Amino acid sequence: MSSVRAAEREMHRGEDEDDERRRQRKLEEALEVKSLRRIISAYLNYPEAAEEDVRRYERSFKILPPSHKALLSHYPLKFQRLRRCISVNSYFIFSMLQAFEPPLDLSQDMDVRDGPHLERVSYNHDVSGVKSVSSSQSNSTSERMHISNSDQACCGEGSSAVCSTPIGVTTKKEVNNEGHCDCITERHTSGREYNREMHNCDGNDAIDSNGDVSSPTRTWLDPSLQLHVPLVDVDKVRCIVRNIVRDWAAEGQKERDQCYKPILEELDSLFADRSKESPPACLVPGAGLGRLALEISCLGFISQGNEFSYYMMICSSFILNHSRTAGEWTIYPWIHSNCNSLSDSDQLRPVSVPDIHPASAGITEGFSMCGGDFVEVYNDPNQVGVWDAVVTCFFIDTAHNIVEYIEIISRILKDGGVWINMGPLLYHFAEMYGQDDEMSIELSLEDVKRVALHYGFHFEKERTIETTYTTNPKSMMQNRYNAAFWTMRKRSAIATEQATP
Repeated sequence: MSSVRAAEREMHRGEDEDDERRRQRKLEEALEVKSLRRIISAYLNYPEAAEEDVRRYERSFKILPPSHKALLSHYPLKFQRLRRCISVNSYFIFSMLQAFEPPLDLSQDMDVRDGPHLERVSYNHDVSGVKSVSSSQSNSTSERMHISNSDQACCGEGSSAVCSTPIGVTTKKEVNNEGHCDCITERHTSGREYNREMHNCDGNDAIDSNGDVSSPTRTWLDPSLQLHVPLVDVDKVRCIVRNIVRDWAAEGQKERDQCYKPILEELDSLFADRSKESPPACLVPGAGLGRLALEISCLGFISQGNEFSYYMMICSSFILNHSRTAGEWTIYPWIHSNCNSLSDSDQLRPVSVPDIHPASAGITEGFSMCGGDFVEVYNDPNQVGVWDAVVTCFFIDTAHNIVEYIEIISRILKDGGVWINMGPLLYHFAEMYGQDDEMSIELSLEDVKRVALHYGFHFEKERTIETTYTTNPKSMMQNRYNAAFWTMRKRSAIATEQATP
């Protein structure tokens, strides 16, 4: 009898643990839904926030004395031009959101208390729409979802091409010709109004007799689901626009040559005898908008980019999977600051993106982008010793604990694998004042090297490279980094033990 009762207690304990796991999963999903809603709302609030900036400029201009206004008589025209630029940027942003396939049901009603780190809720999804690295390299205890839609049907199993099927939204040129969306080029609308009017640009949406748009696949863009977000969230959207120039515009080529070219040359040299039949595997944590990971793939590597930010992943997925031609889009990345401009024409100049067509770039089969926290995704037994190279560019200072980053990089590399790094040590969590739970370990470069040696690395090359980061090349102010560039190689476990004092 006692053994029966013990078995029953064990069964109930197991059921309680299952219930707790289900509750935890539900909470995590609810947090992720709210986080993603907030990020999408930040994108949709971009035009309204940008318009408020222009209104602020106008208020300042109006209080000038008449004699001063006369000297600046061109300013009202500049304000009109700014509004047109904002509308073009907003059109790009909304087209990007229309192409996005959320990995979760964003229409579900989940009551979750807001937290200070809501936008950094962890997620682990393969969102590139291109073929993933083989399962031996990409398995994780966290579930990974492969986002696809009918537009990506061209990417069948074994395909090495980034999907470039049209996504069902009209281009800016078509909008102007059809005359359906004056809001795109002529006037500004608020974020919520813009949502409604931009739906009218999509020829695939059905419009009923009342003029309402029916778009069942995009119900998560409904204004009722949008959140009011702080301006700091919209600032992240503006940062993404500048990052697009860095990764996907001809104007960003100089910066890419400073940061990416040394990495690509080093990889090409270190793996000079790489085989097309069995390409080496390279991981790119902190891949951002994906250009470096794509360039590595084009060199003949199985390349996987890893990115934590949904802001970045939404944009990179759009450019990689939905670009139909080079120069398809026009953006105005420098309009959000009046400081340090040589001229209004410099500030309001257009930039065409992307500078290349990703699907035609010549990628190697196996190229993928994996969304998720680097520590959670790659601190997994299935990741041990599977990568030939790890490339970190402006990444290692994003860590809460940089020692943990270095430990994981060492663990996932094969014996003899290489770690190529480029970047400063501008620790992202160094100034999170008033948040007691926000750990930030901020090592000097000397200590970083010492930790790397402890985890079995030895230096092969090291130098300093001067570079900028998302800097307006025509600005009067140029922030430059003396970035650390190195190549380290992982010793075998036996060699590491012998080298450890």
